[in-house]
Amino acid sequence: MAFLSRFKLSTIIILFVLLVVLVSLVITNLLVADTSGDRIEQQLEDKAVSISRTAAESQVIHQGLEREAAEANIQDYALAVQQAADVSFVVVMDMDGIRKSHPNPDNIGKAFAGGDELRVLAGEEYTSRAEGTLGQSVRAFTPVFNEDDNQIGAVSVGISLEEVEAAVGQNRQTIWIGSLTGLLFGIIGALYLARYIKKSLFGLEPPEIARIHEERNQMLHSVYEGVIAIDQNSRIMLANRSARELFEKAGFTGREPIGKEIHDFLPGLKTHRVLLEKHTVLDEEQELNGLSILSNQVPLLVNDQVIGAMVTFRDKTEIDLLAEQLTGVEMYAETLRAQSHEFMNQLHVLLGLIKMEQYEQVSQFIAKLVDHQAVEVGNVTRSIKDPVLAGFILGKISFAREAQVNLSISCETDIPKPDDPAVTHELITIIGNVVDNAIDNVQATEHKQVHAAFSYIDELLTITISDTGTGIDEELQETMFEKGVSSKEGYHRGFGLHLVKNSVDQLEGSIEVASEKNEGTTFELVLPYEARGETDD
Repeated sequence: MAFLSRFKLSTIIILFVLLVVLVSLVITNLLVADTSGDRIEQQLEDKAVSISRTAAESQVIHQGLEREAAEANIQDYALAVQQAADVSFVVVMDMDGIRKSHPNPDNIGKAFAGGDELRVLAGEEYTSRAEGTLGQSVRAFTPVFNEDDNQIGAVSVGISLEEVEAAVGQNRQTIWIGSLTGLLFGIIGALYLARYIKKSLFGLEPPEIARIHEERNQMLHSVYEGVIAIDQNSRIMLANRSARELFEKAGFTGREPIGKEIHDFLPGLKTHRVLLEKHTVLDEEQELNGLSILSNQVPLLVNDQVIGAMVTFRDKTEIDLLAEQLTGVEMYAETLRAQSHEFMNQLHVLLGLIKMEQYEQVSQFIAKLVDHQAVEVGNVTRSIKDPVLAGFILGKISFAREAQVNLSISCETDIPKPDDPAVTHELITIIGNVVDNAIDNVQATEHKQVHAAFSYIDELLTITISDTGTGIDEELQETMFEKGVSSKEGYHRGFGLHLVKNSVDQLEGSIEVASEKNEGTTFELVLPYEARGETDD
């Protein structure tokens, strides 16, 4: 079959369809033609037999064979039957084989020609093929018996073999015309079928389809995220290597996902929203047999009809780790930028004092800067033992100072390192977003004060962040933790407090919010906090 690869798909389809149609028609034609020919010959023989039997029962023939006076009536009757039945001849003979009727009157009174009449004179009925005075013919012989059951003669009905062959030939011609018509329709059908299949395959040839299929498989299995395709009934039709690895990691070892309900593996998915409402669900946190994952669900549409959905998911622990690393880098960059800006301002002050030759003021200004920096950094790093969290808070202090907001930090107790490093990431998310909102809220006030207090008692970490801002509307307080809800206008708003709520829920903590119009807002967060033992420091 290698030579077929040189042809286009449409050409191969046309050739195969034509071959199948042609072979089928030829075989059918041969079988039907032979069977039909035999049937026609048999029908003509049966016709001759039926006519000869009818004539043998005729009283005209009986009387003509028994009485010489009535013999002339036989010819008239035989010619009438011959014409009515459209046969070659109807010959009546006596027991000596002498014709009493014949299409050619000159042959009446002469012996029957052909030599195949002896059996009928012995009382047997049969058919034969022989050549007589009228040429080759199919003959039916029937004996004639009188009322006493004595044979008095015989009747022979003949149909010319030329007529038989003409009837068979005409039937075969009809069959061949039908076959050629069928072949023509087969060609037309093959062309339309080839065009339809070509269109269904977007004009692609089999080698191209095979290459695309292989490329798709390689791309699908090389994707780091787990990818699952489901049909309209939420059954898994496809799962890549990463998805299977995550299933095994979650404890579904040895379970084949293909053909199973996706809810057997991911019971928290809201596939009805995707399949029925054509709704896209992004960044939804799920539980995969105790393993926390982040999933996306996108409907698959063909002609605006949902044929299934694509689900991608990834281990949330890895995402949290990346986010923590990103937050640390972002915090470090923000801290450097804020401190650099602050340092440039201080250098400008020093430059001005030096140009005015106020050297005593220069000395006092430098001493004040050194003392302020030592106290600020020392207070934070002395009380907060987690260097990542301490560095983050120092960065926020510099950021607030740049925004001309006084951010003060107080720690009623020392804050130890968390036993789980992932807790630091959640704390950074909580503190960072609440402090950022507080800094924004005090921008329109005269006294721009933000205060953050920390305390750690009985494995509970309490964080209280208050500001002197404009407060939060009562209506907004009911929905402010929902994604996309914000009192500020602009793109990508309404995510900060939603992330705070998710992190607090992840730590199984609680949030209390107190806010008064134009009097400020206070967030109090109580979080379970398991400290790292001294041997781990």
